[in-house]
Amino acid sequence: MTTAAPTRPDRATRPARQNWRVRLRRDRSLILMTLPAVVLLLVFNYVPLFGLVTAFQEYDPLAGIWYSTWAGLDQFQRLFGDALFWNAVQNTLYLSFVQLILFFPVPIALALLLNSVLSLRIRNFIQSVVYLPHFFSWVLAITIFQQMLGGAGALNHFLRNNDIGTWDVMTNPDTFALLISAQVIWKEAGWGIIVFLAALAAVNTDLYEAAAADGAGRWRRLWHITLPGLRGVIVLMLVLRLGNALTVGFEQFLIQRNAVGYDTADVLDTFSFYYGIATGDYSYGAAAGLFKSVISLLLIWGANKLAHTFGEDGLYRR
Repeated sequence: MTTAAPTRPDRATRPARQNWRVRLRRDRSLILMTLPAVVLLLVFNYVPLFGLVTAFQEYDPLAGIWYSTWAGLDQFQRLFGDALFWNAVQNTLYLSFVQLILFFPVPIALALLLNSVLSLRIRNFIQSVVYLPHFFSWVLAITIFQQMLGGAGALNHFLRNNDIGTWDVMTNPDTFALLISAQVIWKEAGWGIIVFLAALAAVNTDLYEAAAADGAGRWRRLWHITLPGLRGVIVLMLVLRLGNALTVGFEQFLIQRNAVGYDTADVLDTFSFYYGIATGDYSYGAAAGLFKSVISLLLIWGANKLAHTFGEDGLYRR
């Protein structure tokens, strides 16, 4: 018995591809709405990429890019031989790892807790409270921590009144990694729950009802329904977090660098600023910045490949 070969759909039955002029006329309102964002993206994210050529020059601001002396890889040879640079790399990786371990699970846990609150009024109040620190500047956030944990802060005032002794957390290099992680958690964890709350809202509630009818308790519903529903978003946020692993916070470290010392607080961003821009050695700072960008690109590429290995889309599908 022979089977007929599958036939291709007739051209007449296929939807006609619209002319680009028709689509442009149809979507002109949306294009006009996105045009300012595209212009800002080009001006502040892509046009500055041409300045990376200064990393291969002895850049002179008076001569400009076109007339500065070409140096090839001299800036990178100097950079890789600088002990201060490798100290900044070590600090960046260590502090980024500590923040990843301590900070990354907190927005997920907060989102799960908020999602379990039945009262909409209470949930909105808690969301407003945890969102608020995100809108504080780092100067204000660190000032609040100084008032609480500094030498004359509330903690030491309590310790002195009880004859326990003093402990200035803000100037202690040994606890600096925990300090900055606590600052990031307090300031950004509430804002970080937005994506996870949106993902939780997309989970089918019928699954919870079916699981409850089968006798599944709260923890089993969390493990078998909620967390699998969040898995794709968690992997995506983890990929983005790893891609930004070398960007641990310029302003936060710049403010606290003098308090704990450059050996502890210098990261790649502050290194580029202090030993590049502040000293007028722009090519040296640009070389450090280019190194950071290349490593960040490799990190996000590797994290995305790892996401594909576990069956997730990551930033893009294979």
